Amino acid sequence: MPPTQLKLVERLAKKENRTRSELVREALRQYHQKQESPVNTELIAALRAVQEDARRSGLDRLPQRAISAEVAAYRREQRQKSMKQPVR
Repeated sequence: MPPTQLKLVERLAKKENRTRSELVREALRQYHQKQESPVNTELIAALRAVQEDARRSGLDRLPQRAISAEVAAYRREQRQKSMKQPVR
């Protein structure tokens, strides 16, 4: 390991009150976990777009009760639509 990285590891270990081995094990565990389940950047971008749209339209300030009422109304509407469709 290059001396500059070793100094960084020692500083971080001291700051976090860990041994160098603990710090390296944790870094390896986090690296491995990140490799096993990569971040879905498309999903994150879509979620941010929805959040921004909600902010612009003021929907981010709805109380939980109003959100629950909207969800219930949508579900009722979907149930009614599915009941009206003929069975084939």
